[in-house]
Amino acid sequence: MNIFKLPDLGEGLQEAEIVEWHVKEGDEVKVDQPLLSVETAKAIVDVPSPHTGRIHKLYVGVGDIPQVGDPLVEFELANGDKESAPAPQDQGTVVGEMESGKGVIKEAPTAVGGASGKSGSGGNIKVTPAVRALASRMKVDLSVVTPSGKAGVITAADVQRVAKILEDAGPMEPLRGVRRAMAHIMTQAHAEVADVTICDDADIDNWQSGADTTLRLIRAIAVACKAEPSLNAWYDGHAVGRRLRDKVDLGIAVDTEEGLFVPVLRDIVERAPDDLRSALNQVKEDVKARTIPAEEMRGYTFTLSNFGAFGGRYADPIVVPPTVAILGAGRVRDEVVAVDKQAVVHTMLPLSLTVDHRCVTGGEAARFLAAVIKDLNKAE
Repeated sequence: MNIFKLPDLGEGLQEAEIVEWHVKEGDEVKVDQPLLSVETAKAIVDVPSPHTGRIHKLYVGVGDIPQVGDPLVEFELANGDKESAPAPQDQGTVVGEMESGKGVIKEAPTAVGGASGKSGSGGNIKVTPAVRALASRMKVDLSVVTPSGKAGVITAADVQRVAKILEDAGPMEPLRGVRRAMAHIMTQAHAEVADVTICDDADIDNWQSGADTTLRLIRAIAVACKAEPSLNAWYDGHAVGRRLRDKVDLGIAVDTEEGLFVPVLRDIVERAPDDLRSALNQVKEDVKARTIPAEEMRGYTFTLSNFGAFGGRYADPIVVPPTVAILGAGRVRDEVVAVDKQAVVHTMLPLSLTVDHRCVTGGEAARFLAAVIKDLNKAE
């Protein structure tokens, strides 16, 4: 027998959701024949067969989320080579005679968790092994339990109370597909990036009627990346170094019912507005149809989130490593502003720029945003 395990699909994540099996147990398959479809952070991917032979066993079902290296399928090889499956690991079975004792062991509480394991008083949450085991059985995360015992010790009653609250709240819905990937990516970004956000407004009152807001934002980003290239870069936190990028490959945040996608518009500086609009329309259609290739959502150097189409004025957009900056555009509004010391009503576009302060200075961020606003203030 030969066991095929979930390979690294190149998405940077360590898991994938099973969407569909194209084979069943007992089927004969050939090398490179599609075995199953899995959903990753970027797209739905077909996994081909690495062997010619017969399907002996499927280890996972539709909806399961195996980790990289977990077994997917077991083959009987066509060439008769009966490779043996890995021997089962020791499950901890006790062999021999166990002696019983009459003594009572009193368990001392131990600290759990790190930053997430804090009590209301700021000290470490403490729990005995027995209560920890109870929480495991009842599927209660100790980091969300408020301790009531002395010196911040979590008691069995605390765990039972939280378990009852969770039971009343109903079953948890696991995040899947794009939303699950987003959760991993946002957790990584929050843990790594030293983010700083600055906000300002662009006066777009003199724009031509029917101007394409997204295209104007894309052009302004291209101009600003030339004026302040330090924001068009990748940062390596482990090596503590950056790579300034010559081309501006712009990631465009696209909201869908499944979650957030970030397709890429390549080399925006050298492309005409009509070409950019056509490409933008196409990637949005491909995202909604889930047909966009994974490589078209990799390698962006700067990000635009035009959330104003849905609402909101300012935001605190999240920088996703290895990029170092993201520009958010809020809802266009009419506002009373001072022009030549006179109160007038102008159309304003609110902007929020977040940068990774590990490698971008406040001055660089301010100059970048100023360059964006200067271009947006132009009539055309």
